[in-house]
Amino acid sequence: MTKNRSSKGSAPGHRQLRVAELIRRTLSEALQRGELHDPDLTRMMITVGEVRCSADLRYATAFILPLGGRNKDEALTAIRRNRGELRHIVAKAINLKHSPELRFELDATFDQMEETSRLLAEDNVKRDLDQ
Repeated sequence: MTKNRSSKGSAPGHRQLRVAELIRRTLSEALQRGELHDPDLTRMMITVGEVRCSADLRYATAFILPLGGRNKDEALTAIRRNRGELRHIVAKAINLKHSPELRFELDATFDQMEETSRLLAEDNVKRDLDQ
């Protein structure tokens, strides 16, 4: 029995997860140290919450959020504008045959957690949970 690694519904493999975490750490450190030559990025504190890699490791999507959640669109625009320089930094830091193409999206995890907390605090939900 062989595994179908290209199926979209399968869980990420060990290598995929390991590379994604290396990319996340590399991006976080580069942003924290201000390695980019963009004044818009140097004045922002941006968190890289998660990176997901495609099965073939050619694409990596980084989920980012500016500290405090303010100026999300400005942060996303600035980081996308610097994707080439960030890809170069990632390529130097990790040893892969091909450096993955970096994509950036806003991290909605915190918004989802707040919405879940709000829903759980509603009276009718509390009543259902207590039963």
